Amino acid sequence: PAAPVDPNTVVATINGQTLTEADLALAEGELSQQFAQMPPEQRRAAALSAAIEIKVMAAQAVTTGLDKDPDFQRRMAFLQQRALHGEMVEKDVVGKVTDAEVRARYDQEIANTPPTNEVHARHILVKSKEEADAIIKQLDGGADFQKLANEHTSDPSGKTSGGDLGWFGPGQMVPEFDKAVFALAVGKYTEQPVQSQFGWHVIQVEDKRAKQPPAFDQVKDQARQAVIRDKYIALVKSLRAEAKVEISDEKLKKTVDALENTK
Repeated sequence: PAAPVDPNTVVATINGQTLTEADLALAEGELSQQFAQMPPEQRRAAALSAAIEIKVMAAQAVTTGLDKDPDFQRRMAFLQQRALHGEMVEKDVVGKVTDAEVRARYDQEIANTPPTNEVHARHILVKSKEEADAIIKQLDGGADFQKLANEHTSDPSGKTSGGDLGWFGPGQMVPEFDKAVFALAVGKYTEQPVQSQFGWHVIQVEDKRAKQPPAFDQVKDQARQAVIRDKYIALVKSLRAEAKVEISDEKLKKTVDALENTK
């Protein structure tokens, strides 16, 4: 393996100012999107070239007094505060999340969630109730549902799949369809057409199953993000409670307060 690089090693000197390995690593990180399409072996050189450009132009800007401009100073103050905010989030929020907290969040919100029912269904979509009634009459006479779907459905995805909708859970279909399909027993079809915004449906349930909650490894990243979010909100509320904040515009204050109350 390659020997570790000393971050204080000088890579370049620009008008007497040193640019170290640590400076170059920072430039590579900050400008990574800019160099994303480059071959990896060129990115270090590109970052160094960009860092040199930045330093020489920044030096010229100081010479002309741009660093004294009030708007620039205001922006720099904001950027510094934003960077400190980010560092504090990493140190006091993200860095303090434990695996035990993530697991507890999963157990609390996901693992103990009751299984949800799912159905595997087919449907035939037509424009009129009369068409749907005629299809149901054929089914009553023993016609094959899949064959009728391929022949009559106006749903493009169902014309070659026998009207197959695959597996889905409650709330994934329009309400009228949802109510009808979950009321059906396996192997049964709707005895009356179901109307929705898309037209008239004849629905058949192929199978039903209970969908178990996802395993921990599948959702641990989401659980970690939820813990991070809660810790962040708690930290902000604690700091806001200790801070003296005055907003002069009363209307704006009410809007800010309302926004804060949603967190």
